[in-house]
Amino acid sequence: MPNAELEHRILIHAPVGKDARLIAELFGRAGIDCRVCAHLDELVEELGQGAGALMVGDEAITPEFLRALKHFIDHQHGWSDLPVLIMSRREASSAGLQHRYLELGNVSLLERPAQGVTLVSAAQSALRARRRQYAMREVDQRKDEFLAMLGHELRNPLAPIRAASDLLRLPSLDRDQIRQTSEIISRQVQHMTGLIDDLLDLSRVSRGLVTLDETLLDARQIVTSAVEQVRPLVDARRHRVTIQMPHEAAFVHGDQKRLVQIIANVLNNAAKYTPEGGDIVVAMHADADSVRYTVSDDGIGMAPDMIGHVFDMFAQAERSSDRAQGGLGIGLALVKNLVALHGGQVAAYSEGIGKGSRFTVTLPRVAAPGDNAAPAQHAPVPAGARALRLLVVDDNDDAGQMLGMVLEAAGYRVAVVQSARAALEAARAEPPDACLLDIGLPDMDGNELARQLRLLAPMASATLVAITGYGQEADRARTAAAGFDHHFVKPVDMQALLGVLSAA
Repeated sequence: MPNAELEHRILIHAPVGKDARLIAELFGRAGIDCRVCAHLDELVEELGQGAGALMVGDEAITPEFLRALKHFIDHQHGWSDLPVLIMSRREASSAGLQHRYLELGNVSLLERPAQGVTLVSAAQSALRARRRQYAMREVDQRKDEFLAMLGHELRNPLAPIRAASDLLRLPSLDRDQIRQTSEIISRQVQHMTGLIDDLLDLSRVSRGLVTLDETLLDARQIVTSAVEQVRPLVDARRHRVTIQMPHEAAFVHGDQKRLVQIIANVLNNAAKYTPEGGDIVVAMHADADSVRYTVSDDGIGMAPDMIGHVFDMFAQAERSSDRAQGGLGIGLALVKNLVALHGGQVAAYSEGIGKGSRFTVTLPRVAAPGDNAAPAQHAPVPAGARALRLLVVDDNDDAGQMLGMVLEAAGYRVAVVQSARAALEAARAEPPDACLLDIGLPDMDGNELARQLRLLAPMASATLVAITGYGQEADRARTAAAGFDHHFVKPVDMQALLGVLSAA
């Protein structure tokens, strides 16, 4: 195993003359850690201990050297590309020698006689490149840990879902057992949906694909909404939450949904990593230029070396000492990106393991408006369903049939088909009032099916709803251009869908 303390040194192998000793003295004066390897066996052993770069005199490049070093180069990890600096003679420009050098991978040629400043500069440049490789190694390790954790987290809800589906096959279940089994499936699907939404959300934000719906907001309302959102987890773990806010209003300019998400994610983190019955304090302070939110807890805290990485992608796997609460640990990475989109800053602090944590989100304060805008009202979900004719199109028979059963239970007349061709035939025979179309159909893309349906005279005013696994802005733009009225991402929020259909 490589030694972290030895991974930033340069190994020097120039067995002829005084070159190795002189270069080592030169590097020592420049503050570059190095080791002279007089023999090939010694060089191979030291490479196994770790090296930032290798400097070799071309007289040392024998067939034995090439075999030994090529074996090392070929068996490097994917992140590694060991820099090799070769002190070459003028005749090294010949095609034969250059071909031999290329076998060694990441090679730089330094023509002899080389000035001291040239050697030092080349060595420092090679070590900088090697440090970037080590950084990628850390990311790669975190990614592997994250993917392992992702598999674990997705399998957790699948276990009760599978057990519930097996249970529903039993003919002896009574009504209460069926209801309880259905609730288990619903909860676990909601949990899986949240995991997937978090992943997609972080991906969109990280790639700059999120557009903020910015308005003028009372900063205090953000705290109230965030606490309300996290209340189920807080109550389940019997935490005591103290809220400290100024009496006077302070305003920020931003996306209400995203700002609530920022504070809710920090609160959610505090609730997960504070033992049951712990204390969480949510405070808001405002000065002339900024609004500062602080979430403090008396939970498990963080080691000093973790604080600098707590907002990094994939960092949670190292940080987590308790996986009982689940989740992917990407909430704080999302917080960092969303805060930056709002022109703010986020910071973390802890005195150490077992001493709690404190997270601070600072946003620019804006001037108070002349009059406060009324808060947005959410349209109530209609209670009753009109007896519309619905056409469900999904090549996944189970998904289509289950959606059809739910809609029939809500009072609709439903036909379910598995292909675009069957959908067009059904629409011609008995035009539906609304169509719920999967996009990834085998015989015709769902967007093209929507265009074809719109060409049928009775379908010109029908409601078209896209039901798809794709929910990015580009996907929504494509469905809107194809003639869809609404776009729902699987698994569908049935309350929202029923509200759309009732309005139709």
